[in-house]
Amino acid sequence: MDTLKEFNISNFFRLIRDFLAIDGPLSILQIIVDISIVSYVIYKLIQLVRETRAVQLIKGIFVIIAARYLSELLGLRTIEYILTNSIQIVGFALVVIFQPELRRGLEKIGRSKFKDFFSFDEESKIIQTTTMIEELVKACFHMASNYVGALIVIERETKIGEIINSGIEIDANVTSELLINIFSPNTPLHDGAVVIRDNRIKATSCFLPLTDNPNLSKELGTRHRAALGITEVSDAIVIVVSEESGKISFALNGGLTRNLTQDTLRKALNKNLIIKKDTQMKLSSLWKVKNK
Repeated sequence: MDTLKEFNISNFFRLIRDFLAIDGPLSILQIIVDISIVSYVIYKLIQLVRETRAVQLIKGIFVIIAARYLSELLGLRTIEYILTNSIQIVGFALVVIFQPELRRGLEKIGRSKFKDFFSFDEESKIIQTTTMIEELVKACFHMASNYVGALIVIERETKIGEIINSGIEIDANVTSELLINIFSPNTPLHDGAVVIRDNRIKATSCFLPLTDNPNLSKELGTRHRAALGITEVSDAIVIVVSEESGKISFALNGGLTRNLTQDTLRKALNKNLIIKKDTQMKLSSLWKVKNK
């Protein structure tokens, strides 16, 4: 019995070796490099697609493919024929459907530095987030004291690429001076929302979906309704500065907290942007220590 098991295991590894054409250490290294590159490219493609509604189209394509094989198993010849011919033109359709995403992806690759492809420094990100929060608080209360309206969206886990694409992309550091300048009345970019992604201002003049909640107070304007609208469909954080009252509001998960002070705004941002990341980093470090 033991001999039979050893025989089966040896045959199994021999089949793998023959399939992968392994004939020495060099070929093993080539396979590792090959798989690593392909995995990384697929990962980046998934990241690109997740930022838009294209992911819904991809799900639809997989449904068509699954339906095609199911119809073949069930002997549904007409449906199988239609789906088979539909799949054949999908490759050409993808180029047309995803043309904007492909263009933006290639532009992003062209703008990226080599070190950006291998940046995983969580501690550095937390420091950047802390700096960004201070700049946001400073800008918001400066605008509030001068009755300048503002709408600032901070992207978190849920990607809102469609919102970014609706505005003007700028990709700049978050500074209080820049935010104040963007929302100053009569400037070209003051209408719409600013979107922040990865601690950088990605776009201005963005359009947000308005909430359909009929129970909102009549005194809430378009900015507040837009803030609630985007937080109802994503996990984004939105800061609203009222042009009429000079009061600051904080929107999250379809809820609105009004009349924030500098301290309460800072605490709310720290709680939702830093504490979560810091906890994840500590858990990761603890896991590494336990497994040493």
